Amino acid sequence: MSLPSVTPSRFSGAASLNYIPGLTDEQGRAFGIFALDIYDDSLHVASAAWAAIAAWISSRAAKNFLLYFGVLYFGDGLLGLITGSGYLDLGIINYGVQDPPFSFKILANLPHLALGGFAVLSIFLFGKEAA
Repeated sequence: MSLPSVTPSRFSGAASLNYIPGLTDEQGRAFGIFALDIYDDSLHVASAAWAAIAAWISSRAAKNFLLYFGVLYFGDGLLGLITGSGYLDLGIINYGVQDPPFSFKILANLPHLALGGFAVLSIFLFGKEAA
């Protein structure tokens, strides 16, 4: 089973976090960190669809997905770590530079940094196997 074929379920899971009882706090933040809204959910569902279609089309399409997705997600996490706002959800435009505690920035951006970084890294680690 390839990484892109597993990825859609991960994004579907991310999109459903706000709708699982007990995972959100009284302010609607998943795990007390992520304030996901319908726009974020839509991005996660679109990413899941993109990954599923890429995995279905070919290994080349899957590698392209991993590269483009990885760069976009990692960049979003890096910008969030530096400025407190990302660009995929237009946070940097809507809210500008934020100044939450650095530990919060790490927790809030770790999923994008880890997923984006692993997506790009996986091309180099497993790319020849998928050829």
